[in-house]
Amino acid sequence: MVDAYVGAAGPIGSGTLAPLLPVSLSSASVRTVLAELAELGLVEKPHASSGRIPTEGGMRFYVDELLEADDIALNERRSIAYSVDTANADDIASVASKLLSERTHQLGFVVMPRLDRVILQHVSLVRLSSERLLVVFVSQAGTPYRRVIDDEWSFAQSELDGIAAALNERVVGRTLLQVRDALALEARDARIRADRVLSRMIALGTRALASSAQGDEPMDLVIATRLALLDQPEFRDPRRVRELFAAVETKESLLEVLDRMLSEGGVQVAFGQEVDEPGLNRCALVATHYYRGEGDQPLGALGVIGPSRMDYPRVISLVDYFSRILSEKLLA
Repeated sequence: MVDAYVGAAGPIGSGTLAPLLPVSLSSASVRTVLAELAELGLVEKPHASSGRIPTEGGMRFYVDELLEADDIALNERRSIAYSVDTANADDIASVASKLLSERTHQLGFVVMPRLDRVILQHVSLVRLSSERLLVVFVSQAGTPYRRVIDDEWSFAQSELDGIAAALNERVVGRTLLQVRDALALEARDARIRADRVLSRMIALGTRALASSAQGDEPMDLVIATRLALLDQPEFRDPRRVRELFAAVETKESLLEVLDRMLSEGGVQVAFGQEVDEPGLNRCALVATHYYRGEGDQPLGALGVIGPSRMDYPRVISLVDYFSRILSEKLLA
C-alpha cells in the first residue's frame, strides 16, 4: 500500500491493491484487511467515499519494521561523488544540497560544519577600517570561514601580515579550540619573558579565535534549490508552501529539530507530529550527520524535507551515501 501511495499521490482503493499483491486475494478480502489496519490506526480515509492512505503511525511502522533500503546504482554513485569531489571548497554544501534535491525530488539541505570543529589549514587578517578586521580561516578541506572583529590596536596591514604568519605556524592541523588553548599557554610564557611582539600576536590571535570558538554561534543552513519540492502535489497549496518555507528560513527552529532527532547515530526519519514544529506539520524529515573521521564528533548534518509520501528506501540510501561522500571530502 505504501508503494502504491507513493506512486499515486492519493488514496488507494482495494481494486488498485489487489493486483499488486504477491498472493491472490479478492477486493473484498483486501477491504477486510484495510479495515483491520484502520482499527490499528495504520491507515485512514481522507474522505468518506475515497480509498485509504497510510497514517503517520502507518508510515512510522513501515519505516521501522518493513523498509528495505535500496542499493544506489554504481553509475549514480560515481556521478554524485564526481560532482562533490570537483566542487570548489566554497560550493561543496551548495552542490550537495542541490544534488540531494534533484535526486530525491524533495527539499535537500546541508548544515555547514561549526568552525570550532574543523581542522584548520590557514588564517589571514585583512584590515577593513581603522577599527575592524576581517579574519579568514581556511579548513583543511579548503572551506573558508569569515569573521569580522574589532581591532583596538590599529595594526598596520604589514603588522597584520606578520601576526598572521605567526598564527599560521600554530593553526595547521589543529582545530580552532586547540589553537586557542595553545595560545593561552604561550601567553603565560610571553608574560614571563616580557616579549612584547609575541604578546601582541597572542592578544590579537586570541581575540580572533574567541569570536568563533564559543561553540554557540548559529550554524549555516544551505538550501540550494526549492524547485524539486514544488513539483510534489502536496505543495500545490500556497499556504502550506509558505508555512514550510517560513519554518526553513527560521534556521534555529530546524536546527533544534535536527538536534533532537539526530541524538542517535545513523539516518533518522521524523514525521510531522514527532517534529513538533508547526511549519513542518504533515511533512517528513530524513537526516543524518556527517563526520571528519570515524569516531569523531559530527561536523554537521544533511538530509531532505518533503511530504510524508516519500520513497523512503531510495531517500534513506541517498542521504546515507551523501553523508559518507561529504565525510570523505572533508577528511581529504
